Amino acid sequence: MSTETRNETRTPTRTESGTPDFVRATSASYDAIAPAYTEAFPHGLGDRPVDHALVNAFAELVRAAGTAPVADVGSGPGYVTAKLHALGVPVFGVDVSPRMVALARRAHPELRFHVGSMTSLDLPDETLGGVLALYSIIHVPDEHLPTVFAEFHRVLVPGGHVLLCFQTADEDDRMHLAERFGQEISLDYYWRTPETVAGHLTAAGLQVQARVRIEPPEDAKLPRAFLLARKPESE
Repeated sequence: MSTETRNETRTPTRTESGTPDFVRATSASYDAIAPAYTEAFPHGLGDRPVDHALVNAFAELVRAAGTAPVADVGSGPGYVTAKLHALGVPVFGVDVSPRMVALARRAHPELRFHVGSMTSLDLPDETLGGVLALYSIIHVPDEHLPTVFAEFHRVLVPGGHVLLCFQTADEDDRMHLAERFGQEISLDYYWRTPETVAGHLTAAGLQVQARVRIEPPEDAKLPRAFLLARKPESE
């Protein structure tokens, strides 16, 4: 594994089809590791009471605001999607990996999952009560974050909420993996401070309401950050 600190601003790159290159690479990489990843992380939030409490609070906020559904963006095998469903939230999953979507549909046939990218959500304006993105913005390059958060703002109803979770660090950094679970992949990971991500949310017109940093347990190297944001009722 290699890491490099990113100080430069890069121009977003896209394929001829208009799909950003990083989306294609992320989709192919998770297709390659989907079964092994699902086996390695069968419970999503795991035995982490604070994480569960924060997702529960997000669900409570969404339910209190109305009946608009939640999109679990980067839903993977669907375990957190299923948790929100069990909490009484109308929810569906979105993931860039067709193989992940297939595994989620098999494990949770009562729920809806579809292939899609957070850079261009196939959803009408102001139709979601919430957007959940746990460990999925870590694969989004800096130059694409404004597009992603603008999409979140677009699809949320006024008063809708966003809950993000991502591995964080004391300063912004980047890591590239060419292999995982014995499979050849090409994945970039972006470690960002909560302040960096909060700045992007604010620039997209989303009001940051809470920031939580959770120090890593013994079996992890990086802290985790949760950010809760809200689309204003009127703009």
